[in-house]
Amino acid sequence: MNKTQITNPVIWADVPDVDAIRVGDVYYMVSTSMHSMPGCPIMRSEDLMHWEIVSYVYDTLEDNEAHRLEGGKNIYGQGSWAASLRHHRGTFYVCFSSNDTGRFYVYRTDDVIQGPWHRSVIDGLRHDPGLLFEDDRVFVIYGNGDIYITELTADADALKPDGIHQRLFETETEGIGLRCEGCHAYHINGYYYLLFIEWPKAGFGSGRRRQICYRSRELLGPYERKIVLDDDLGYHNKGIAQGGMFDTPNGKWYAMLFQDHDAVGRIPCLVPVTWEEDWPVFGIEGKAPERFEVDLPQAVAKPLVISDEFEYESNKLALNWQWNHNPDHRLWSVTERPGFLRLTTGSLAPAGVLQARNTLTQRTEGPACTGTVLLDTGRMKPGDHAGLVALQSHFGTVGVKVAENGDKFIAMSVNDGDGREKELETVRYRGREVHLRIDFDFENSKDVASFHYSVDGADWMPIGGELNMRYTLDHFMGYRIGLYYYATRQTGGHADFDYFRYDKAER
Repeated sequence: MNKTQITNPVIWADVPDVDAIRVGDVYYMVSTSMHSMPGCPIMRSEDLMHWEIVSYVYDTLEDNEAHRLEGGKNIYGQGSWAASLRHHRGTFYVCFSSNDTGRFYVYRTDDVIQGPWHRSVIDGLRHDPGLLFEDDRVFVIYGNGDIYITELTADADALKPDGIHQRLFETETEGIGLRCEGCHAYHINGYYYLLFIEWPKAGFGSGRRRQICYRSRELLGPYERKIVLDDDLGYHNKGIAQGGMFDTPNGKWYAMLFQDHDAVGRIPCLVPVTWEEDWPVFGIEGKAPERFEVDLPQAVAKPLVISDEFEYESNKLALNWQWNHNPDHRLWSVTERPGFLRLTTGSLAPAGVLQARNTLTQRTEGPACTGTVLLDTGRMKPGDHAGLVALQSHFGTVGVKVAENGDKFIAMSVNDGDGREKELETVRYRGREVHLRIDFDFENSKDVASFHYSVDGADWMPIGGELNMRYTLDHFMGYRIGLYYYATRQTGGHADFDYFRYDKAER
């Protein structure tokens, strides 16, 4: 059998809170998507190294002002968190909690790629839930420090009347800053295994996030505890932890975990798992290997982030794109002007790009990447802004703004500290079309973005200054590159993007 070379991280981009499973010879993985829509991406792989987005669990999670970026409200850092993915008796299940709604969601489908997904909503948060199926019984195990178990109905649609609902145990407190969370639950060879992360305080052990396993012969305990991985691949004492484990058809075991990686986000890493005295042992000699082989034929690599000429036959974008919050589908099109993404304004966003409706985004990738667009500004109105954004709380933009008298300026702006845009440089511009570019450099945590414009797409001029990118918890998401257009004075204008072209550096 041909083997596949694994190089960690398997995805050098923001794919956090991963949960991977095997169904037959295929592996599926879900991750947190928060304020990006559609949400809960499902990724597929045949060799554990190359992953492709094949579907989303939902188009939008809720329909309210915050999810629509209306009334000055938003769900940055909220939305879906730490989804659990399971396959039981031919049905796929995904569950997660949403911090902004205070509700617990369960979705299920017989077809993980085409759907449709049946949705159930249960009141109350269940922090970082892990689904566990036991024949005709379904449980969700969750919590932070205090770990709870709740029984659901057999179809996972609701809480089971008179079912189990109790605290299982209390996790370690001494020397621990972040107590156990991120549950992944399994029943293997007579043991129940619950995987968590915890984060010791500085001065206690490594002081980095680490993978913890609790096990018991009985579902309700008592449980015993073991540290199963405490390593950072040599990266800034940032531990590789939180995720699930699974086997291959030939009986080998692996775990898909993730690592905080500064501005690019939280990135998935694969580690081998062996068994000693019925405990899972993560890594090789206590370390997460940077490279190793798996006994699986190498699959064709599919890009996570794509270039797009916007040549579509119908008004449906490639799965690689996500909107920042719920889109207004009346106000974008790839068919109204064939070969262009047209964004139209339907509301005002005086607070700037973080409140702009219909910002279209993709992830950024390490070690470095570049995104370029050609923008047609001919139908923009006074007060309008359009261009490219390096999107996080501490954002940077390069684009065109139209003054009240109709004059156009190329502007580079950053977050001035309260989410509004502070211009670092403006340049008068008399043309209709302009090329815009953002370069991202994540190598060795340099975490710098630079901004450029061009009249002809060949000669590029830097503008503004470098953005020192920072991963902040109010957004809780790695940097994305986004195409934006918003109005500050009047609605009804539109901006046309001829293409989005993307390049990334090889490792």
